[in-house]
Amino acid sequence: MLVFHMPAQKLSPEIIQAAIEGFEAQKSRIDAQIAQLRQMLDGDRPEAAAPSPAPQKRKRRLSAAGRKAIAEAARKRWAAIRAKNAEPSPASSKKAPRKKSTAKG
Repeated sequence: MLVFHMPAQKLSPEIIQAAIEGFEAQKSRIDAQIAQLRQMLDGDRPEAAAPSPAPQKRKRRLSAAGRKAIAEAARKRWAAIRAKNAEPSPASSKKAPRKKSTAKG
């Protein structure tokens, strides 16, 4: 999409109308060229040049069983990760004893 940053206060209604007509003429020329190219692709089927409306996509919904299966799989994955991280490593099992403070106060 082209965006033109033109100051609004310097444009008269006549200039705006002329710009609209110019853009519409460009659009009609481009549409005609697109139709010619489509006709070249399709052979002798010029009616195929008209764009058909795009079908609306339906929102996909997940069934309760599907949600349950995904939740169970996620729980299983996280349980495996937690079990792996819970294994004590030899370096972390022995901690240095804390020093006692000698200052009494």
